[in-house]
Amino acid sequence: MTLPFELVAQGKVREVYAVDDDRLLLVASDRISAYDVVLPTPVPDKGRVLTALSVWWFEQLAPVLAEHGAEHHLLATGDALLAEGVPAELAGRSMLVRRLEMLPVECVARGYLSGSGTVEYQRSGAIVDVELPAGLVEGSRLPEPVFTPSTKAEVGEHDEAIGFAQVVDAVGAERAEALRALTLALYRRGAEIAEEAGIVLADTKFEFGTSPSTAGPATLVLGDEVLTPDSSRFWPAITWSPGAPQASFDKQYVRDWLTTSGWDRVAPAPELPEAVVAATRERYVTAYEKLTGRSWS
Repeated sequence: MTLPFELVAQGKVREVYAVDDDRLLLVASDRISAYDVVLPTPVPDKGRVLTALSVWWFEQLAPVLAEHGAEHHLLATGDALLAEGVPAELAGRSMLVRRLEMLPVECVARGYLSGSGTVEYQRSGAIVDVELPAGLVEGSRLPEPVFTPSTKAEVGEHDEAIGFAQVVDAVGAERAEALRALTLALYRRGAEIAEEAGIVLADTKFEFGTSPSTAGPATLVLGDEVLTPDSSRFWPAITWSPGAPQASFDKQYVRDWLTTSGWDRVAPAPELPEAVVAATRERYVTAYEKLTGRSWS
């Protein structure tokens, strides 16, 4: 579909358009990626769920951002975008946002051991430079949430976990400390809200940028998507049981199917069966409904 804006970037899931010098339009597609590869089969409604859930989380997390002198990038969404020339059929999967200078770090927070964190822990007893206590297993709750950042990979490349010293090298010591503190504060609040909805927020990743400030140094701004099934691990609290992979409301279901399919994680990825697509959509919608308390339509 043609939009009256210049396409300036295309990610694994989103297209980014320049509305003007200060604003961008983020359009979330129904594409799904796994192991940093975009799969050939879309998941219906996925882009709308990601957008609606991110918008909801920006509202919930605004007080935490304010406490840390930070902001979020969302300006408008939904019907408010029609006046900007966004077609009605795209308005529900689009966000008008501030243009930022994005920082070159994925800010990952973990409250539970899972995924690549489990692999690294079993190898070294730590996740990069974050030492963890002995005796943890897949799905264990950590004594305290931890900050385990990674590089920000291009499409087709793989994110790589990095130590805090590398974050300091990338953004400076003061900003690195601010990123760690804000990431963990956002995770803790998100985990509290998720727990009230019967969901374990095992881990998540945030992206931040900076925006000029008339009062002093550039302000940290939370960007991209927030606490969605694409960027987080959501587990049903009622079935959480350390020692094995957990049931989930996120794309881990797709990762698990790809693993059993024998795919070697090198593009191109295989097509997803209809049953896997339907079950994935159901998980995304369930996450939205449980977290927000709203019915999906």
